[in-house]
Amino acid sequence: MNAKLSIVVIAIASICAASGGASAQQSGTAEVERYIRDSERQWAETVFTGDVSVIERILADDFLGIDPDGNFFDKAKMVADTREAPKEFISNRITEMKVRFFGDDTAVAQGDETWERRTGIPRRARFVWTDTWILRNGKWQIVASEDLIAPEPAQQPAK
Repeated sequence: MNAKLSIVVIAIASICAASGGASAQQSGTAEVERYIRDSERQWAETVFTGDVSVIERILADDFLGIDPDGNFFDKAKMVADTREAPKEFISNRITEMKVRFFGDDTAVAQGDETWERRTGIPRRARFVWTDTWILRNGKWQIVASEDLIAPEPAQQPAK
């Protein structure tokens, strides 16, 4: 009878430990998601602030992006473009974002943002984008990104 009781106690302890671990993992995921969302918002704002420290922090050294014209660009080009962007852009803000996790070390952020330029055509437009984040050496960073220019969503008629 003692052996059966020991097995039951061990089973209950194992279940409790497993659920505590799941809760801690969910808490960690929520914290990482908050970091990714904040970082994506800060990256969008660099278009008019020119703050390259954000780019240097969130883009991996081996980052590779694709711009709306289909051209590849690396971290160094993004840093250089960010320094010059405030001369061209007035604003840029994220309007929607989704973050999904794949295992403990990969996340994909997808969203859309609207921006306005000082001059040029179009003056105002919308990007839709996908960024791939990985956890490497204890830091979450973007390794790949793709931006597309998309039409602004149609306004729904008032009811």
